[in-house]
Amino acid sequence: MTQQTSVFSLDQDEMERIERKFQVKQQLAAARANELFNIFQMKLTEEEAWALKYLFAYMPVNDMADYDGALFLSHVRRTLAIRKQVPWGDRVPDHLFLHFVLPYRVNTENIEDSRGILYSALADRTASLSMAEAILETNYWCHEKANYIGSDLRTVSPLTMIRNARGRCGEESTLAVAALRSIGIPARQVYTPRWAHCDDNHAWVEAWADGSWHYIGACEPEARLDQGWFSPPARRAMLINTRIFAHYPGPEDITLSDEWFTEINLLEGYAPTRTINVLVTDGQGLPVSGANVYFELYNMAEFYPIAVLRANEAGEASFKSGFGDLMIRAVKDGSWGEKKIAGLDGERVVLVMDETMQQIGSVDLDMAPPPERVGDSSDPLSDEAVQRHNLRLEEGTRLRGSYERSFLNEEQSQELAEEEGLPSERVWEVLRKARGNSRVIAAFLRKHAAEYGEWPLRLLESLNEKDLVDTFGPTLDDHLIGSLTQRGELAEDVFVSYVLCPRVLYEMIMPYRRYFQDRFTEEEIQLFRENPAELARILEAGWGIWEDLPNLKGKGNPLGTFELKLGDRVSIAILFVAICRSLGIPARLHPSEQKPQYMADDSWMDASLTKEALSSIKGNGSLQLLRNSEQKADAPAAAYSENFTIARLENGIYKTLVYPHGKTDVYDDPFEVEEGDYRLTTGIRLKDGTVHARFTYFSVHAGEEAVIPLTFREAIVELPLLGAMNQSEKFRLLEENLDKPLGELIGTNGAIVAWLEPEREPTKHLIREIGELAELGAPIILVVGDSEWTASFNPDSYKGLPSRVQFVRASSYTSLPAFISQPPASEAGFPHLFVLDGQAQIRYTASGYKIGIGKEALRTLSSLVQIQAKRSEM
Repeated sequence: MTQQTSVFSLDQDEMERIERKFQVKQQLAAARANELFNIFQMKLTEEEAWALKYLFAYMPVNDMADYDGALFLSHVRRTLAIRKQVPWGDRVPDHLFLHFVLPYRVNTENIEDSRGILYSALADRTASLSMAEAILETNYWCHEKANYIGSDLRTVSPLTMIRNARGRCGEESTLAVAALRSIGIPARQVYTPRWAHCDDNHAWVEAWADGSWHYIGACEPEARLDQGWFSPPARRAMLINTRIFAHYPGPEDITLSDEWFTEINLLEGYAPTRTINVLVTDGQGLPVSGANVYFELYNMAEFYPIAVLRANEAGEASFKSGFGDLMIRAVKDGSWGEKKIAGLDGERVVLVMDETMQQIGSVDLDMAPPPERVGDSSDPLSDEAVQRHNLRLEEGTRLRGSYERSFLNEEQSQELAEEEGLPSERVWEVLRKARGNSRVIAAFLRKHAAEYGEWPLRLLESLNEKDLVDTFGPTLDDHLIGSLTQRGELAEDVFVSYVLCPRVLYEMIMPYRRYFQDRFTEEEIQLFRENPAELARILEAGWGIWEDLPNLKGKGNPLGTFELKLGDRVSIAILFVAICRSLGIPARLHPSEQKPQYMADDSWMDASLTKEALSSIKGNGSLQLLRNSEQKADAPAAAYSENFTIARLENGIYKTLVYPHGKTDVYDDPFEVEEGDYRLTTGIRLKDGTVHARFTYFSVHAGEEAVIPLTFREAIVELPLLGAMNQSEKFRLLEENLDKPLGELIGTNGAIVAWLEPEREPTKHLIREIGELAELGAPIILVVGDSEWTASFNPDSYKGLPSRVQFVRASSYTSLPAFISQPPASEAGFPHLFVLDGQAQIRYTASGYKIGIGKEALRTLSSLVQIQAKRSEM
């Protein structure tokens, strides 16, 4: 290859690598060559041309399907111009610019041309600041725009996040990274795939300032860098990483170097680490090269692989992790080996791959997380700095609240409902969820209600809550009109769920019905309706499979996947469902298997879209879970993904079946499952984060029902006496506007009392968990101090809490026990939760972020009530 001029400090090898990969992407995207690559016929600078080649070289196939080249050219030109305008532009090295400023994608969000919009909002605010100060200022701006709320797995774009004014941590960090990159500051979303000490995961942001990376909690500003409520949990993490859409040589530890992306391991900057060296051998002791090595930890009642590495030619794989327990499993060609290692075990592990059959019986094991650790001490902030920070938080909350008050309100919703003859409660429920998009949704209802009656409302009700924030008029028009013309003789519930509804999995909803209806001839449409398997056959024959970024599977929109004639397996399955629904054929992804299916003669039939799927069709059986009559009364109530899951053995790996998180009606009806070998996993998490887990192995045969008891290991609830609270301490009752002593608030049977920080994610998790608790025979007192009482905090906004929940206000935190001011509780921060007995004695306490804290406190309180009841009987 001829010598290239160096651009972005790229050496010859890297330029040749980019050129090769760019050519591969041109070949893959040949069906959309004009839409994507015509921009290279325009007059481009050398920088623009190489920036575009770099982006295309590592671009996910889904993005080449869903977006046009003009979008990427606009992004490149704006980013290069910003680099020249910001004061630190020439201080950011080229390799950081390429990897952490230029990229248009952060996570799995929908891509929009937002860089210029974000820059316009932040440029003046940050122009006179240092890079470190600009990072902090950007996070204050993010706080003004959005705060935390739990939501589904689809990641909305930064502009949608701003429109919605709230989102989950992955969306908060996507917004913050996009905002920082918009002013030329290198930034990356980092995350722990799963926590070891509690369930769930978390994402935050690292940003680069004058030679060093620093972390921030996205949309949750602190007064200085490298500080956040998640700092203590991060010291117990087993992996903290980020994915870079490029060949990235470091200098950070590289977990995985894939052809299309690089994963780097950042754990060492947060927690103590060890390197686990795994040697994979066969039954004769010979090394097994190419085996996939899974490093799994317990989280959400499954053993989740936080990293999957391929063994080298010597059968070795190395992984840097924390000092907690892991299950390590090696798999190749259906053979496997497995071993649990404890946090203090040696760093060399030999896995013998000599298993090919399902295990039998049950196995109990404990999984311990890394221990709590005290962080490095830092100089306290001055009173002036603390006050200035608190004022900024208050101002940000006020600005966000002001914007939220611009959404359509209940009175306006009722007026609309009356004008259009629609049920007012249902209209308000839709508009309430639409938030910053409520006027668009209202306009859609006004446009179509007169002609179609309730059908526009039914379409909106079929969507996920998040869809209402970023689905707009033309898309809704397409799906409403395009589906009603196809209704036919279908039963209404089938039509609404499997034809009218455009939501299939977690793809972005786009208009496509009219396109597909026009794309096929009347003869083809009739053929597909009579036999949808013909449509599956055409897709199998004409559409290629391409898997690149694991986290983008199933994110391609149907129209783009159709035009590119290429996609990952899940995106092509979504395409099949979308075409079927466009043509009036009821279709879905199987609720647990996520296989494409169509309805024929009132039954669901699998659609085989790949040769592998065709050859692996299995019969179905059923699984009936039984309550264990011998289980003790204090055993937890079964809830899917909270304390149990079901997984099927596939090619040596247990694949967890997908059912609704928290599903509790698990004993009522049998689960319809494919024949195969299964593992039932149950777990009880203790206060220190350790899990008492149990594997139960069983098989399901086609046409038969397997009956399996759902059992949990016994976990002793400890009720130590940890101190006492002052029963005469008074708290302000909000509704009655009077003071009442703690003793009267908690009553004689004990209570849960928690001090909150309402603006922060840990408190929001706790309140959500409390909302999921059953009605208690004891009160739950939620305390908010004067210094934590923000302009946006409104106790009335928390709906669905148990009836005995009471918010109170405290003038100070003097009533908190002295040990809360000591590590680790002081570092963990809010919320501070206590279970008190009837004498206000503390029998349980937990501080900071800990998923499951609500149910853990409930178990303790229930044990106290049982003990008191037994004493009263004596």
